[in-house]
Amino acid sequence: MVDELNGEVCCPRFDPAPWDEKTIEWKNKSFVKKNIFTLFYMPLNMGPTVTKLIKIMENAKAVPESKNFLMLAYSSSMWKTELYLHVTKQVNGLDNTTISGKFLSKVYEGSFKDAKSWYLDMKDYTKRKTGKEPKKIYCYYTTCPKCVKKYGKNYVVLLAQVL
Repeated sequence: MVDELNGEVCCPRFDPAPWDEKTIEWKNKSFVKKNIFTLFYMPLNMGPTVTKLIKIMENAKAVPESKNFLMLAYSSSMWKTELYLHVTKQVNGLDNTTISGKFLSKVYEGSFKDAKSWYLDMKDYTKRKTGKEPKKIYCYYTTCPKCVKKYGKNYVVLLAQVL
């Protein structure tokens, strides 16, 4: 995909409107899954892992042609995060999985140092909307670090699974 600023293949500019304070439902949405190591929730090998996964997905012709590439992260502990990259079909050699459910989404913008406050806000938002705690909260990283610098915005969507 060619970006609008300098013609390089990279992330398109993210539009938060379709994601901010919306309800999203997925039924068997296809992903490949990979665990990455974290140190107190900070990823240690995310960049190289994502690069490797995308290359495998491209070779398998399983990368969606959508405007925004969907990469989710779920921190299952201080030491491990599960990455989910949306694919159009199963990819041999990778952990193929699906995600189904109803999700509340909310867009945040700023430095990753604010992630804890985003998470707490999303839990509170979910509780206000549904009266229940979320089952899981996924982070949708909308833009790579290079494009965050290029666009001057770091949008992150939190998806709280409610069903």
